[in-house]
Amino acid sequence: MDNRYYLQDAADVLQQFQTTENGLSEAEAQKRLETNGKNKLKETEKTPLIKKFIESISDPMIIMLLVAAAIQALVNVLQMKDGFRLSEFADVIVIMAVVTINTIMSLIQESKAEGAMEALMQMTASTSKVLRDGDVKVVKSEDIVVGDVVIYEAGDTVPADCRILESHSLKSEEAALTGESVPVNKIIDVLMCKEGQNDVTLGDRRNMLYNGSTVVYGRGKAVVTACGMDTEMGKIADALTLAEKELTPLQKKMAELSSFLTKLVIWICVIVFAVGVIETVIVSDDFSLSLLGSATLDTFIAAIALAVAAIPEGLPAVVTIILSIGVSAMAKRQALIRKLTAVETLGCTNIICSDKTGTLTQNKMTVVDEYTSDKKLLASAMALCSDAEIKPGEENSTGEPTEAALVNYANSLSLPKYELKEKYPRVGEAPFDSNRKMMSTIHPEGNGFVQYTKGALDVMLDRCTGYLSDKGVVKMSDDLKAEIMAKNKEFASKALRVLCAAYKKYDVMPASVEPEDLEFDLIFIGIVGMIDPCRVEVYDAIKECRSAGITPIMITGDHKDTAIAIGKDLGIIEDDSQAIEGHELDKYSDEEMLDVVTKYSVYARVQPEHKTRIVNAWKGRGMVTAMTGDGVNDAPSIKSADIGIGMGITGTDVTKSVADMVLADDNFATIVNAVEEGRKIYDNVCKVIQFQLSTNLCEVIIMFIASLLNFTLLTPVHLLWINMVTDSLPGLALGMEKAEGDVMTRKPRNSSDGIFSNGAGIDMVWQGIYLSIIELAAYFIGLKMERGTIAGFFGGADCVNAIAMAFLTVNFAEICCAINMRSQTKSIFSASMIKNFNWWLFGAVIVTVAITLSAIYVPGLSNVFGIEAGTFSFNELMICVFLALSTFPAFEIGKMIRRKALENNN
Repeated sequence: MDNRYYLQDAADVLQQFQTTENGLSEAEAQKRLETNGKNKLKETEKTPLIKKFIESISDPMIIMLLVAAAIQALVNVLQMKDGFRLSEFADVIVIMAVVTINTIMSLIQESKAEGAMEALMQMTASTSKVLRDGDVKVVKSEDIVVGDVVIYEAGDTVPADCRILESHSLKSEEAALTGESVPVNKIIDVLMCKEGQNDVTLGDRRNMLYNGSTVVYGRGKAVVTACGMDTEMGKIADALTLAEKELTPLQKKMAELSSFLTKLVIWICVIVFAVGVIETVIVSDDFSLSLLGSATLDTFIAAIALAVAAIPEGLPAVVTIILSIGVSAMAKRQALIRKLTAVETLGCTNIICSDKTGTLTQNKMTVVDEYTSDKKLLASAMALCSDAEIKPGEENSTGEPTEAALVNYANSLSLPKYELKEKYPRVGEAPFDSNRKMMSTIHPEGNGFVQYTKGALDVMLDRCTGYLSDKGVVKMSDDLKAEIMAKNKEFASKALRVLCAAYKKYDVMPASVEPEDLEFDLIFIGIVGMIDPCRVEVYDAIKECRSAGITPIMITGDHKDTAIAIGKDLGIIEDDSQAIEGHELDKYSDEEMLDVVTKYSVYARVQPEHKTRIVNAWKGRGMVTAMTGDGVNDAPSIKSADIGIGMGITGTDVTKSVADMVLADDNFATIVNAVEEGRKIYDNVCKVIQFQLSTNLCEVIIMFIASLLNFTLLTPVHLLWINMVTDSLPGLALGMEKAEGDVMTRKPRNSSDGIFSNGAGIDMVWQGIYLSIIELAAYFIGLKMERGTIAGFFGGADCVNAIAMAFLTVNFAEICCAINMRSQTKSIFSASMIKNFNWWLFGAVIVTVAITLSAIYVPGLSNVFGIEAGTFSFNELMICVFLALSTFPAFEIGKMIRRKALENNN
């Protein structure tokens, strides 16, 4: 059975469903309900909290931390000699605390379960009026079945897909489903496919009403053709369940990093363990199995300790906190982030696919041009011959969008409708009818009456016998008609919606107000051109997109000429050939779409599946794609996009529930601001990762050397302090770094770039090596100062002050490293870095230095670190400071080399 009911006569549709214009019998309706089920969308199972918790800790980095904590706990148990002491498990407790905090923060940010299906169901009317056994009955909308005849009037929500049987000036609001920016006039006639097409697009099916739309004007009657999941709304619900979110670029990079660190940890364990066992066998003069067993256990413990040192325990929490800070910063700029990882993904966005209405435009029909000899009369006629109203003290009227624009137009000329109504009350009318495309009202004027008629120019012009000129009323002529039509063509070329106004005077009130008795011998007043104008701030936002290497794409349900006009006005396209209608995409395969999308930047009359195909095609080309929308029809493509963006004001609950980000002001410019914020945050995350991995590499190198040469350089408590205090506080402060000056003038980074790409890996390695060199230097200088020689350090007794110097140097050096990491390429002494001084980092440096010094000089606390308070001299402190400060010139040289390399690559 052909379900394209809009191409069939209403009588044939009734016959297909074995029903009549008087509806089904109650018995037949009940039978169909039992057979086909309720008129409801399928409910999806909510994700249990425990499952979300498990998913949150399944991140590779978190798993590695959990494994490290378990192994460390085992080592601590093996080393216990005097019974259980909680202090010996401090490192395990800290790691578990980090994991717990990180997990809780993620759950809080993403705790809202996807409510797409619930929101879809809420859009369906709770009750509807149907004809059963020939009588009008109010039934639950979920009990409606195919074949039911539903009665509609203004304000009703459509409960199912229906073929219209009767239409009396019926208009429905379908923007949420089709993207159509104005209410659609409904008809009962059979539709015909356009030449070269084998179907009619959803937005052009004027003899249908669809589930979730709303009747805004007139009344009518329609037969139900589809219920529940078979409706167009149901198809969207089905698409939502099929669309799966992929890992974001940051999630992929963190997974790569976790994989790298896991392999590194395993190799460290293997090498240290093997070297330790071999060393025991070779060096020992009195080898035995018991000695080998003891040495094996000691070596295993040393290997595990070294492996744990390689893991940046605080990194997951620091990254999560930085992203959370980014969420707060974006909220202040009207971008509400629902998913933490979306913050970073915005920074590598290549394509922004934007809905037109309300995002690029103001979502308010506005009169922008007129053609008349009397602007005041034209505005008065349009306002009086409209049903929209405006209240005193308000600038915007309420009512059908087109009529509201006319009333606002009059109000802008100091002709508020409430004053016009008081002076010229309506005493008669011929309501608007979609067949005549006109409306007329009658008002008292002086000693007589005046009739104002507004409507489509093509039907009104032939009814006008007079023309209001500068010199008064003259006879309408062919030349005047040609002039009017030329102006109409000019308006149409700008995609303006044109309405005409005319008048007629009477000495007495007309005896009949039927249209055929009123709408002739009219005097032409003028025409107005209206459009949903572009947001002023979007012009600059589009330019900023271009300079940032981002391609803006406009996707709309509106007609092609309107889309082209807006696209050209905003600078999205330059030529008509860069626009295409949705039905034209149907002839291309998914593979062909990969090339097709590169040719067009404006898409008109699109259906939901077209939007998803466009998004998937760009993703298929390796582009990080953002998709905005407000209607239910946008939800599948928003869910499919790398970044789904919902509208906070006009957006449906369905759209917002699947979006990664919601615009509080529905403004395209806010997306660009969010991209800038996302780029800044990603830069800062990379700085933090490079900073923490450089310092951890330093720890691995020095611990590896100390393990091989059998001397103590840093104890576990030292490592824990460095990882949780010295690394974390400056790391968090780096996350507060302001955006660098070129953040929106460089191309988007490649989403496939890894953490160590573009020279970052080389920088990390050599910075880690340099830090380890100066720490070893501090240790040996301390050994020389304490013992007078560095000879005999191999396997010798621990030198307390030498260890203290190594500890202090690595802390100070890592603080200097954090300062150096404010920019990965720019000198920290450059004007831009000085101008954007990071006070958060300054504060973190002061706090970290102060508490680190307290670990050396404060009695009691210093004992925890194996240092006797008061024994550490000022000279030793200055040597540590000097060695740490040497990182500045060393790292500046590295940046200079990297800048040269980048210049050569460009």
